[in-house]
Amino acid sequence: MRKHATDFLVDIINLLVEYLGMASLDLAFAALADPTRRRIIARLARGRTRVTDLALPFDMSLNAVSKHLKVLERSGLIRRERLGREHFLHLRGAPLREVVRWTSQYERFWSERLDALEEFLNNSESQE
Repeated sequence: MRKHATDFLVDIINLLVEYLGMASLDLAFAALADPTRRRIIARLARGRTRVTDLALPFDMSLNAVSKHLKVLERSGLIRRERLGREHFLHLRGAPLREVVRWTSQYERFWSERLDALEEFLNNSESQE
């Protein structure tokens, strides 16, 4: 049975979508791996803020904070908006939803393991 050209095209598009999805997930996980960037995300979860205000609580230079922001921007987790001379940052939800979707696949796995551990510990305590 021969495949038609449209079947090959569909296969290629499906692979491309899967690859691009994983690439953005990889970028999000890489960005979230750093505690400074996670603190930045936590701050932006409360609403948009200016870059200079965001940098104030960090014990590092504005240039160092800017490097963290570039990683977050490349991952798609944040968006920068320029209004005149001011730069405002916004949290973008789509990449975080993708992380949650991926990690939630393993929730049942961990729940079962934790339930088994709890049962083991309860049985150990009752035998003592």
